[in-house]
Amino acid sequence: MADDIERLYQTMYSSVVRFLYRKVWDEDRAEDLAQEVFIRALAHRPEKPRAWIFAVAANLARDEARAAVRRKRHLTLLTNDPVTLSRPMASASDLVERDEQMAKVHGALDTLSDRDRDVLLLWDSGLSYTEIAAQTGLAVGAVGTTLARARKRLVEAYDKKEAEARAAHS
Repeated sequence: MADDIERLYQTMYSSVVRFLYRKVWDEDRAEDLAQEVFIRALAHRPEKPRAWIFAVAANLARDEARAAVRRKRHLTLLTNDPVTLSRPMASASDLVERDEQMAKVHGALDTLSDRDRDVLLLWDSGLSYTEIAAQTGLAVGAVGTTLARARKRLVEAYDKKEAEARAAHS
């Protein structure tokens, strides 16, 4: 079983970190939480590890947010999305533009309901509709509809953020 967890770790770690990062907006914290997920997987040896890993990751992220609220701290928005760190160095103006775009994406994601955000992030992490349904409590048939509506809401929220940014620059 340890070999199975090691294989899962090797194939899923970056997806779990990306999922957690988009929940806590802190790359270091996302990596710490991902490590905790795999430590728990090693201890619990789940029957359906892929769905279990994302369920535990979501719970840890939720606990992290609750702890931050209790401590009256705000979650930190980082300017470097771990997905883009492997790209070659960009110019300063490209970095500023990307940072502005990422802030709009973060803001748009923050406007979504927890369910919509979870469905989008789980789908983005590569989970199947069946796995998303198990994770969220939705019926398998409702996942596609929820995902489509969540995408639409995300695009609308992003467009609104972009319009606000244009109006501020005018």
